[in-house]
Amino acid sequence: MVKNILEIPHLSRRDYILNQKNNIGYLYNLLNLRQKNMNTTSNFSFSDNIILEDDLVLLRSLQESDVDNLLEISINEPETWKYSLVGADGKENLIKYIQSAIKAREDKKEFPFIVFDKKSQKYAGSTRFYDIQLEYKTLQLGYTWYGSAFRGTGLNKHCKFLLLQFAFETLGMERVEFRADNNNERSVAAMKSIGCKVEGVLRSHMPTANSEVRRDSIVLSILKEEWFAEVKENLKGKL
Repeated sequence: MVKNILEIPHLSRRDYILNQKNNIGYLYNLLNLRQKNMNTTSNFSFSDNIILEDDLVLLRSLQESDVDNLLEISINEPETWKYSLVGADGKENLIKYIQSAIKAREDKKEFPFIVFDKKSQKYAGSTRFYDIQLEYKTLQLGYTWYGSAFRGTGLNKHCKFLLLQFAFETLGMERVEFRADNNNERSVAAMKSIGCKVEGVLRSHMPTANSEVRRDSIVLSILKEEWFAEVKENLKGKL
């Protein structure tokens, strides 16, 4: 509510005018900051067919036709989704998994990728950005899985470098968050190895896909200043 100056007995006319000017300046700076933030991500659209690649790996937008490209892993390696909330084991589940991911992209909530290994010339798995909050400049990176032949090969580090570089340097994110089942030692170790910092554990956070037991979720993150200060170069040195 805007008050008349006469209703503010302890504020002189001069102080009142200065105060109003300061408020206008504050609002102007705030609008400029918001516009700057919007411009950072204005070139991003959920409908874009984004391709991220280096010498070892290529990531592109996940499509419904990718069922065929991931079917071999889906059928032969159901243990891949042991710690996942949503499995893609078996053709029926894989179809639902991909359709759900594409629907989330259409709803502007997630951006799923398929991962192609250039060395073997085979599709290796999938990953995605999710819980994308462009206004607040945060997102989560997860739903990551690879076939057994691609684990421990360095493929994941290449994927994470490309995805983090895109998140911080193209989208202008301030924070990228990671979550995993706290019992998934391989996944947690992989996240720590790329430079993620542990923030804590959410107890009894989520149900598990094939059990009545609820999982504890570990939360990790990388901040923009950490990416530019050390994480980027450290991760690049491991590629």
